[in-house]
Amino acid sequence: MKMPTKFRTHCPFCKTHTERKVERVKKGKASSMTRITRQKHRHQGIGNTGKFSKVPGGDKPTKKVALRYRCTVCKKAYQKKCFRAGKFELTG
Repeated sequence: MKMPTKFRTHCPFCKTHTERKVERVKKGKASSMTRITRQKHRHQGIGNTGKFSKVPGGDKPTKKVALRYRCTVCKKAYQKKCFRAGKFELTG
């Protein structure tokens, strides 16, 4: 799917139609203090580690695309609900 990097649409902050810049949201750094990472750390060592012994499944054929829309007037950004796409490309 191809999508333009700039287009005019409604801004919820300005409450008017303004030009929007679109950018793809990158995945943030995973926290080392989540429950599952602490649980994995406890199960290290020799022998069966329960649910962590299983081989994880493969990836899905399509991934959800997360986009950030930034208003060029008020410079505020918001994320919209993402959609599934096999290929995604931002066109100039």
